[in-house]
Amino acid sequence: MTNPTSAERFPVSYAQQMLCVFDAGEEDSGPFGPRHNITWSWRIRGSVDSATLADALLDVVTRHEALRTKIVREGDELYQSVAPPSPARVSEVDLSDTAPGDRDRRAERLVIELEGGRFGMEPLPLIRAVLGRFDDEDSVVVLIMHHAAIDGWSAQVIARDLAEAYARRRGHDIPERPEAVQYREFAVWQRESPEEVVPEKSVAFWREKLDGARMATVTMDFPRSADLPKNTAVLRYAVDDELAAGVRAVGKSCRSTPFIVLLAAYYVLLARRTGATDITVPTIGAHRKQARFQDTVGNLTNFLPLRTDLAGAETFADVVARARATFLEAYSREIPFLEVIGAAPTLMAGAVEDDQALVAFQVLQLPFTMDGEVVGDLELRTVPRRMSQERATEIPDGALWQLDITPSGQIHAYLGYNTHKFTEATMQALADEFAQVLKETVLDPQAPLRF
Repeated sequence: MTNPTSAERFPVSYAQQMLCVFDAGEEDSGPFGPRHNITWSWRIRGSVDSATLADALLDVVTRHEALRTKIVREGDELYQSVAPPSPARVSEVDLSDTAPGDRDRRAERLVIELEGGRFGMEPLPLIRAVLGRFDDEDSVVVLIMHHAAIDGWSAQVIARDLAEAYARRRGHDIPERPEAVQYREFAVWQRESPEEVVPEKSVAFWREKLDGARMATVTMDFPRSADLPKNTAVLRYAVDDELAAGVRAVGKSCRSTPFIVLLAAYYVLLARRTGATDITVPTIGAHRKQARFQDTVGNLTNFLPLRTDLAGAETFADVVARARATFLEAYSREIPFLEVIGAAPTLMAGAVEDDQALVAFQVLQLPFTMDGEVVGDLELRTVPRRMSQERATEIPDGALWQLDITPSGQIHAYLGYNTHKFTEATMQALADEFAQVLKETVLDPQAPLRF
């Protein structure tokens, strides 16, 4: 791989193209606005040197071009431009007045404050760090990155590489990782590789699969025509351990992943709410099908509608089987969402109605978290996110229901929503209904099903 010059132009990925299509050009919001960010945080045991942290962060910026890439729009032309590496901002916050028993909660509040702040696409690089010190041996590090440049998977890759770069700069024998495949290479692969260029047979599949389909929506509390001030809030909660264990058990018995089991439960919830049995759920996938992109930093995600007909399903196990079949056929024929929309003209019809909005569904199982690991002379623990928040990273339209599955099998829920469309009470009721569906299904998947 050669290093690009500032004059070189690279094609945008389909994810970047979709962000541009849905960008309304608003200065204070939208996918390229200052409130569309993502955070990663650690509680650290050991002495952190801020100068070394800054040097290590520059190592990460150098390693991953996406953190220093601009999307340029010149008339009808759209391309990526990669800038040379430059230092990222590292700032410190004094937390020494926090009582020892309050430090966990204060660390989480710091993450929430930073996530709800402003961090735009200018200047590069699209990452910065905040070091909060409780004392010389106890601190919290928060990384803030622009969400237009990276996805959740990328955030953990960046965090891992930062921890290892810091340890190396402190003199520890941490081997260098192989050179990462850059995001611009992923975009070229999407556009030019024979196995990825959109085949007509896949377009035909989606045209037939989604004929007449409309993605499921939820009735909003405030219509779009009310034109209320934009904001995104988050409801966080933990799924009961018994229900999480039930999800794993049903997955094992039905040869399905936790994602498929949770998706099946969401189908049941929507069927109860709408009275319909033909349901199309908007989902978000990692889109890292090839092993060489596992360490690529960038926005690789794809939006994929999963349509399943529940008519005649007698048990939850039946729904899981149908969800599994839908998942397998959809992901084996995955194409960019913009191409799906072109093949299914009715798909977004409900999402543009004055009182309706999408609730995208995502299940996240990250391959590693570095939680509780010792890297060099630092012990790293992820900062648990338990508190709901009134301002968070922007969600473009409606709501996002994300269920994070930890390595131990726990399920933590993130329900982000536009407060100019939904109230907290509505989101809490939705979460409560989903918990009830899980209780009635995963604990007894062969019981008669109720829609």
